Amino acid sequence: MQNERSSCIMLSNEAKMIVKSTAPVLEEHGVAITTRFYKRLFEEHPELLNIFNHANQAQGRQQTALAKTVYAAAVHIDDLEEIMPAVIQISHKHVSLGVKPEHYPIVGANLLIAMKEVLGDAATNEIIQAWSDAYGVIADAFISVEKSMYQNTAEQENGWNYFKDFVVDRKVKESEIITSFYLKPADGSNVPTYIPGQYISVRVSIPGEEYMMIRQYSLSQASKPDEFRISVKREADNDPNGIVSIFLHKQIKEGDRLEVSAPAGVFVLDAAKTTPVAFISGGVGITPMMSMFETVATSTPERPAVFLHGARNRYQHAFDEDIRQFAERMENASYKTVYSDEENGFITREMLEEFVDPSGDAYVCGPVPFMVSMIRELRNIGMQDEQIHYEFFGPAMDLEESTIQ
Repeated sequence: MQNERSSCIMLSNEAKMIVKSTAPVLEEHGVAITTRFYKRLFEEHPELLNIFNHANQAQGRQQTALAKTVYAAAVHIDDLEEIMPAVIQISHKHVSLGVKPEHYPIVGANLLIAMKEVLGDAATNEIIQAWSDAYGVIADAFISVEKSMYQNTAEQENGWNYFKDFVVDRKVKESEIITSFYLKPADGSNVPTYIPGQYISVRVSIPGEEYMMIRQYSLSQASKPDEFRISVKREADNDPNGIVSIFLHKQIKEGDRLEVSAPAGVFVLDAAKTTPVAFISGGVGITPMMSMFETVATSTPERPAVFLHGARNRYQHAFDEDIRQFAERMENASYKTVYSDEENGFITREMLEEFVDPSGDAYVCGPVPFMVSMIRELRNIGMQDEQIHYEFFGPAMDLEESTIQ
C-alpha cells in the first residue's frame, strides 16, 4: 500500500485530469479497446495463453472485465484507494495464476497500442502519455500488493509460490454432476492452513490442446493439515467452459498428478465471530460454503447458523448428508434445501425471513442470477451491505451493477 501511495504522488495533476477526462470515451469504447488488446497480446506473446482462461477469452468475458477495470481506474485516478479492494481481489487471482512483475510492461505496452489503434486521432500524444504514466502507477500498485502476497505465501508453514505437484489421493462422486478430488503434496509434505472460502488453481496439460489450462476451484472442506479437497462440477460436453472439468472427471484418476497453486481469495469466513450466520448457496456454489460451515461446526458450534441451498433436483444435490452431520454437532443450526425441478423449489424472501437473522452475516454463492436475487432479498429483509458477503467467481464484473441498491 505504501508503494502505491508513493507512486500516486509521482503522477502529475495534469496527467490525472487527462486520464479522468477519457472516462466517457472508455465507457463507450472500452470493450473494443480490450478486444484489440488481447488479440495483439496473444499474437505478440502466445506463451501468455498458458495463463489466461481461453473460454473466457472466446466468450468476451475477459475483455469486458478488463474494460470495466480500465474505466474504473480512469474515474478514480485521483484517489486510487477507491479501487484498492478491487486491486486486492484481482491480485489474489493473479497470484493464484502465477502472474509475475515482468508481465506488467508487456500488458501496458499492448494496451496503449490498442487504445491508439481503436481511438485513432482522438488518442493524442498527450492522452497516450498520461495513460502510460497512469498505467505505471496502477501496475506498481498490483506489483506491490502481489509481492507481499507471494512473500506471505512462501513464508507460511508448508507454503510455496506458483505451482506445486499434488497427487489425487481420492476421487469421490458427490452427486450426478459434482465429484470431489482429495489432493496431497507429491513430496509428502503437509499443506498450509487456509481461510474457509479460499480457492486454489489447478493447472493441467490436456492432450490435443496447445497450451496449458488453469482453473480456480474453491476448497470444499475445512482446513486439514495434509490435504486439500476441491469439488468440481462437470459442465456439458459442448460448453467451452467445461474442457477442464470434463478432463478432471473423465481422465484424472486416483494416483494421477495435478499442478496446484497455494490458497488465495478474499471471499472468506470471519471465523472469529459468534453472531448469527447464514450460508446461502445455489448449485456448485455450495463448495466454499462447505469449508465455512464445517469450520463453524468445528470451531464455534454454539454460533447460530443457517444453511439454505438450492439445487435442480436431489440427484444433483451434493453434500446433503455431510451438512446434516455438521448441523447435528451444533447447538443452534437449521438446514433447508429446495429443488427447482419441484413446485416452489426456490429460495424466496419468505424463506429468508423465516430462517435468516438480519442482525447477523450472510454468505452467498451460486450462479449470477441466483446471487443477484439473494442479495436483493437479503437487503429487503433488512440486512446492510456490510453484512452480506459474496464474490462472483469469474471475470465479469456486472454483479454489483445488477443488484438493486
